[in-house]
Amino acid sequence: MDAPSFKEVVTLLLKVIWEFIHAGFRLIVPYPKKNISGEIVLVTGSAHGIGRELALSFARYGATLVLWDVNKDGNEATADEVRKQGGTAHAYLCDVSNTDDVKRVAERVRRDVGDVTILVNNAGILHGLDLLQLTDQQIRKTIEINTMAHFWTVREFLPKMLEFDHGHIVTISSMSGFYGASYLVDYSTSKYAVRGFTEALAEEIRRLGKTQIKTTTVFPMFVDTGLVTGIDQRFEKQLTPQQVAKATVSGVLRNRLHVFVPRKCDFTARLKMFLPTKVINLLIDFGNSKIQLQEKKSK
Repeated sequence: MDAPSFKEVVTLLLKVIWEFIHAGFRLIVPYPKKNISGEIVLVTGSAHGIGRELALSFARYGATLVLWDVNKDGNEATADEVRKQGGTAHAYLCDVSNTDDVKRVAERVRRDVGDVTILVNNAGILHGLDLLQLTDQQIRKTIEINTMAHFWTVREFLPKMLEFDHGHIVTISSMSGFYGASYLVDYSTSKYAVRGFTEALAEEIRRLGKTQIKTTTVFPMFVDTGLVTGIDQRFEKQLTPQQVAKATVSGVLRNRLHVFVPRKCDFTARLKMFLPTKVINLLIDFGNSKIQLQEKKSK
């Protein structure tokens, strides 16, 4: 390949400068919210916690909800809540870690409701044990649900998004996808992975020239979902599922690539790239942000 010409270099620099100016402008004046009324939104892990609040939040904007969970009663309860507030919801029993189950239920959704246009990969589990306490089965289950499930759901619904150049893929990651944490080795691994998954997927979509398929990755701090007990944070209160859902839906409506909850975590995530490891450790210790070792459940 030939070396870049002077004209090409200057053109690149001008484009870079313009993008910096544009990004600064959008910090002050965000993009207007898009209309998602009538969109078909699929939320995994919708029986409780963040998933339930996401379903309720999307429904308030007129979207049709498709709810997937292994907890049938909880999932039906979420669907009922959506309907009570005047929305439309379809609840399905689905194990997102099982490829056959995902394929079977996805086909039912296409037949019963239509093509999913906004996919929210939210389902997740967390054990809160140190690495040597985790069983082989627990480690595999964490990766299967928190990471591998994203492959199976996206492969089912991305083709139609590509066909029509229309859609949105939402990934609920975690600040543990930026900072490894003790007693979260399996969980952090899974959340780092889905962060990379979504970034690579977005680049593939861009290379295909599909400009109207968006991705949003969400990075919340510790959330009070009942997955763990004994969360310590010196300067932050534990987030509620409602706070995470509200920030997520707002980010989707404005096509934000990344959503940090709280927003200042965006700064700390970027700061990590420039600070020495020992400085980062000092700041982590000063903030005392951690979970306590969870009790290992008997078989």
